[in-house]
Amino acid sequence: MTFHDIFDQMFLLPFLNGLVLAALLPVVGAWVRLREEWLAALGLAQISAAGVVLGAIVTEPGAFVALAAAAVAAAVKAFLGRGGRGGNDAYAVMILLGWSAALIGASVTAHGDELSHALVEGQLYFTGQEQLMGILALAAVAAGLLPWLSRRLLLGRFFPDHFRANGVPNPHHDVVFDVLAAVTLALAATAVGIMAAFALVFIPPWVAFRVAQGWRRTLVWSAGLGILAYLVAFVAAIRLDQPFGPVLVAVLLVLALSRSFVRN
Repeated sequence: MTFHDIFDQMFLLPFLNGLVLAALLPVVGAWVRLREEWLAALGLAQISAAGVVLGAIVTEPGAFVALAAAAVAAAVKAFLGRGGRGGNDAYAVMILLGWSAALIGASVTAHGDELSHALVEGQLYFTGQEQLMGILALAAVAAGLLPWLSRRLLLGRFFPDHFRANGVPNPHHDVVFDVLAAVTLALAATAVGIMAAFALVFIPPWVAFRVAQGWRRTLVWSAGLGILAYLVAFVAAIRLDQPFGPVLVAVLLVLALSRSFVRN
């Protein structure tokens, strides 16, 4: 397979679906890393996976149930985060709860084996126009919200007493971002798999924080590295006849190794 073959009708829609996610997830991940909440991102992805399984059990569209589960998890996360309650302990519980619920639920469904494989390996090649519309809508919402969230998230990170001093003890922007991150991870988990979605949130910003100077450049580097890894993984997975999710994670891990050779 070559990059020219990507524009074949068979591959074009899956390619576009993954491409938008590969740009969006690292940008959201940059904010997650800034807030030092990468463990929460994995927890949200695991809860989303449990939502997919629940959707299969109750014969509802899995993606919608995953979105609802992720939104509820984001609300719980925001509640536990107030006043420093829960912290990483709560996020670890989210990971374990989502993992166990997904696997136990998959074991009692008619197609549990296929479902569990889809959550691990991703099902990008089976996505189509309906998923593309949802992903593009999410990207549009993120493009509208992130400029509004940007200044508030930066203030909350570097001047944590700013809002309290100005009479806003519980600013709503934290919850808005948590829900945005949760929905993004939920859609990504149903398309590229749980760990691939988490890897896109975690690794490109991890490298970008090392090489970029300034916040805007960090966002650009994060998106660019995510897209680069995605392009390599998409072609390699098809040429080698391997599942897409694990190949993407492997490519991102190679990218992560390059971080060790970069000095600040």
